[in-house]
Amino acid sequence: MAGEFATNDNAAGAGTPGSGGPDAPDQLEFAALLCSRVCHDVISPVGAIVNGLEVLEEEEDEEMREHALVLIAKSALQASAKLQYARLAFGASGSSGAHIEIADAKRAADGLMEGGRITLEWDTKPSALHKTRLKLLMNMLQFATGAIPRGGELKIIVENGNDGMFIVATGPRARIPEHANLAQGDKFDGLPDSRAVQPYLIGLLCKPLDATLKVEQSMEEGPVTFALTYGPNATVDDGMIG
Repeated sequence: MAGEFATNDNAAGAGTPGSGGPDAPDQLEFAALLCSRVCHDVISPVGAIVNGLEVLEEEEDEEMREHALVLIAKSALQASAKLQYARLAFGASGSSGAHIEIADAKRAADGLMEGGRITLEWDTKPSALHKTRLKLLMNMLQFATGAIPRGGELKIIVENGNDGMFIVATGPRARIPEHANLAQGDKFDGLPDSRAVQPYLIGLLCKPLDATLKVEQSMEEGPVTFALTYGPNATVDDGMIG
């Protein structure tokens, strides 16, 4: 709605998984819902691959077999793109080093959006981000897609050092995504479903970075801005690898 604004200082403290507090999910519950989220993202292209293989096994018509091969190839690319993105957003990618090239994030994000209704525009100052910051960026980006359910554009801005990261979502009937309050550290009485996992994870990732996320929409159906700023205790440097 017009003027809608959602923010919360992370210092107020939502609990972490396993903390046992009333505002934190059980550790096993959180892990299960996170796995459910990843499986939900990849099950469709994997199922399409299985369907294509069944057609190849049973069908003798060459045209149908050709269609099946196209389906398998397209679905394999989609599954690969989703898994590569999940590796950066949810996994321990880059654990052998402190930084990950932003070019890797761009490739994963472009692959995830390929063929869809959302286009990406990048404006990045550093060539690499600390892996925790990059993980946060990837989750912010995917979460921001929920602001433009009918498609549109995401402009991703990454400034140098502690100058922050920003995403502007523009599209028809833009809106603040569901569970945005969790991305900003709000308290809650347990994760309601797997859709709440990503915003909750964003809130968790903000804490060690001394970061605060604000989600704002100044007018109804207007652009939605995701602004991540760092506090005085943010010490992670970005820049070139090596």
